[in-house]
Amino acid sequence: MGIDGAIDLDGAVIVALGCNDKGVWSSCREALEAALARFRTEGIDVVARSSWWSSLAWPDPQDPPFLNGAAIVETRHDPHALMAALGRIEDIFGRRRSERNAPRTLDLDLIAYGRLSGDLEGLILPHPRSAERRFVMGPIAEMAPDWVHPHGGAARELAAAAAVARDAHPV
Repeated sequence: MGIDGAIDLDGAVIVALGCNDKGVWSSCREALEAALARFRTEGIDVVARSSWWSSLAWPDPQDPPFLNGAAIVETRHDPHALMAALGRIEDIFGRRRSERNAPRTLDLDLIAYGRLSGDLEGLILPHPRSAERRFVMGPIAEMAPDWVHPHGGAARELAAAAAVARDAHPV
């Protein structure tokens, strides 16, 4: 069920969550739920959230499958401070950065910060590959099908057309 009328979608701050290494948690679902609960301690309030979506790992489907979701949040943090807060949560959850696209206990990506677009001193918004990924656009479309990506296209249309992780589906 969408929330399009409930919040200002033009000003939406959207965070994507992912996990394919449960780490110390009993499951990736438990890890992602705990991460969402941790947002509040970092000054991030969850306004809406998707269900969890499953997909094969990308780009290497031999890695463990992913559980992904998205949340629309409110925060007083500017984009850089929000990224720092998300990084602290990842660190608390045991995120280790090794090789690119390696399995991870928690992946938090800032997908959009309102209508901001471009390179903001090293932070590129919207997330440069978000519109291509069904595991990102599907959860966003579930929450807010009429949200329009800053580079164009409604979430529902982008989810349907996404070329990466076509297998992504709600669980």
